[in-house]
Amino acid sequence: MTTTLPYTQLFTFTESVFKGIGCSNEDATLATETLLSADLRGIDSHGVARLVGYVRLWEAGRINATPRVGVTYETPSTAVVDGDGGLGLVVGPKAMEVALEKARQVGTGWVSVKNSNHFGIAGYHAMKALAHDMIGVAMTNASPLVAPTYSLERLLGTNPIAVAVPAGDQPDFVLDMATTTAANGKLEIAQRKNIPIPEGWAQDAAGVGSTDPNAVKNGGALLPLGGATGSHKGYGLGAVVDIFSAVLSGANYGPWVPPFVAFLQPSANPVGEGLGHFFGAMRVDAFRPAAEFKAHMDNWITTFRNARATEGQQVLIPGDPEREMSGHRLLEGIPLLEPVLRDLETVGTKFGVKL
Repeated sequence: MTTTLPYTQLFTFTESVFKGIGCSNEDATLATETLLSADLRGIDSHGVARLVGYVRLWEAGRINATPRVGVTYETPSTAVVDGDGGLGLVVGPKAMEVALEKARQVGTGWVSVKNSNHFGIAGYHAMKALAHDMIGVAMTNASPLVAPTYSLERLLGTNPIAVAVPAGDQPDFVLDMATTTAANGKLEIAQRKNIPIPEGWAQDAAGVGSTDPNAVKNGGALLPLGGATGSHKGYGLGAVVDIFSAVLSGANYGPWVPPFVAFLQPSANPVGEGLGHFFGAMRVDAFRPAAEFKAHMDNWITTFRNARATEGQQVLIPGDPEREMSGHRLLEGIPLLEPVLRDLETVGTKFGVKL
């Protein structure tokens, strides 16, 4: 059972909750925009359903509502940003702005971030480059829930990668993917709906594939992208994200990444500071004239979209489903599962905010 709420109503509510934990007006608005971009794009696992998780982390003293986000090391094209323990929903966009400014100055900008928290969907951050005729890249490491190929131990996160590429007349190309077969949030949705998960998403504590949505909670692990014969590829991609986001910046990596859930404590012997992200921005005209590039992107997109497809199907361009969902939900509202609605009402009561 779901209840659909208008985007503006959900925005006002969420913004008020972030103000309730002490965020400035500017940061509360930015955090809300970042978080709800997931709901608009149909990625419900990373949207307002996670609001209660951020509040619990703040209550546990693991989120700084008033961070002083700043650059600690830089060259003309690179930087390390310290998030000061802030909401990743705030730290991420500010770090991406650093990458964009460096790209404006020298053609490309690359920023690795430490001392942050969960930053929502990677696609939101990569897409910030599009309005500037730039290609955007965003990655983040995450709570260790993933077993590398042949491992019984959980050493990596879902570690998503997003790449956004501007086009001309065609909609922009936006890839946003986890390096696991499925993100943990999709298991959470299955748990709320009390339905099994597809084969290949997770393994149990003994390393056997499982369709139980609670397999990971019961000592199992998420599986890397690639399945039974190709999980080494997803493992490799997840490892690259971890290295770029954390080993490069000085954040925690691998099994030391702090868990998103507040009831699990971070490692008593951390190897870095907080959680890590990685952002990139590349000015298209640093490679070729932007108009020329975008005309060829239009040709690339139409060629792939118009490819002969199997019966009843159409070849999609990365970003197509999310773009269409965003347009629909802006008009029709955002559906919330009953457990999510109850969580939001409870959080609202805590801060005197009515949903």
